[in-house]
Amino acid sequence: MKKIIIGLVVVGLVGVGAYFLFRNSSKSVDITGNQSGATSTDQTGGSPVTDQNQNKDQSVIGKSAGGRDILAYHYGTGAKEILFVGGIHGGYEWNTALVAYEMMDYLKANPSAVPGGVKVTVIPVLNPDGLSKVASTAGKFAKTDVLADQALQVAGRFNANNVDLNRNFDCDWKAKAVWQDKTVSGGSAVFSEPEAQAIKNYIETKKPVAALVWYSAANGVFASNCHAGVLPETLVLANLYGKASGYKVYKEFNFYEITGDMVNWLAKQGIPAISVLLTNHEDTEWTKNEAGIKAFLNHYAK
Repeated sequence: MKKIIIGLVVVGLVGVGAYFLFRNSSKSVDITGNQSGATSTDQTGGSPVTDQNQNKDQSVIGKSAGGRDILAYHYGTGAKEILFVGGIHGGYEWNTALVAYEMMDYLKANPSAVPGGVKVTVIPVLNPDGLSKVASTAGKFAKTDVLADQALQVAGRFNANNVDLNRNFDCDWKAKAVWQDKTVSGGSAVFSEPEAQAIKNYIETKKPVAALVWYSAANGVFASNCHAGVLPETLVLANLYGKASGYKVYKEFNFYEITGDMVNWLAKQGIPAISVLLTNHEDTEWTKNEAGIKAFLNHYAK
């Protein structure tokens, strides 16, 4: 009789153990203590989100005219946000997107390069429609992915609506704008393009303390201005970047008339901003830009 009772107890214990083993095996636990596949509420008090979809270092700030995501990548958590933008002219200035991606690789490998109290945001491709025309992707790519077709690269300057995005901002905007000796579309109205609207909304919401936009090709650093004079801080940034990188510094871009320019619109908002124009349309000149970026960021470490 005693053996029978012991046997029943053992069977019961095995059954209970199997039950809990089966129940727990349906949800694995990661090292953070969260159960994969479960939903949780983020620490900001937002609605429940799926853990595997969380990426606090990346955000979608809007869609292009062609429906492609415009992505922003964030480094550091400080109150002073500094904005870097590449690829506003898409496939025509694809090297400006590549230098932004190189900056992202650098910051990922060297997180201490972001000073305390600073948050760096990089938007590598503001014109994903234009980039996709020559690189077959709207995301990260290699130089070897770019199609060496001059006509296609020129077409890649514009978004899916055939608008030059750097003519769509609210500083001297015109529907019929100029690029070199060509007439291009500045859009049907100021901020008519979803890409320009997306970056406008982001800037007005986040209020960065400074901004840098890469273009090509004129081999120089250019201060921004929208008829109110160059901001003193803008001159400081232009000279810092120029001295560190070796690019010549200009107080304005006056090679031909520019209307609806993004960096000049930033100046109109009181945001110190500079344009860095690479020397050609193929190279990122990373060594020069790395030095400039370090000087730019260290200025805000004070």
